[in-house]
Amino acid sequence: MAGPIFHNFSSAPTHVAPFSHAVEADGWIQLTGQMPTDPDADSAPLPEGVAAQTRRVMDNLIIILDELGLGLEHVLSVRVFITEFERDYEDMNNTYKSYFPPDRLPARTCVGVTGLAKQALVEIDMIAKRPE
Repeated sequence: MAGPIFHNFSSAPTHVAPFSHAVEADGWIQLTGQMPTDPDADSAPLPEGVAAQTRRVMDNLIIILDELGLGLEHVLSVRVFITEFERDYEDMNNTYKSYFPPDRLPARTCVGVTGLAKQALVEIDMIAKRPE
């Protein structure tokens, strides 16, 4: 077994804490949870509302997957963290599911949290697997 590979990409959003964009071991890749920040303008205001923030988070994750030579079809598991669970759960879900074919939804956990970095409404992380 080879040691882990710590991936960081200049095209991906600026780190909001000390972490790698993704860590890979034996073809398994853990993508760090992404914020709804603009990858080209970290200090820009976050998008308004959970739907727009979910789109930005998913697009940020896609940037990282692209850099890894992967796509959403390689994602096996997702964790979603939202700060206003009752208010935003349905809108987040409607946006989230538009990124996947209905018959290829990854396993998922969604939890309500009391706060996120940058005062974001949503954060999403992923586990992907390289094809054999």
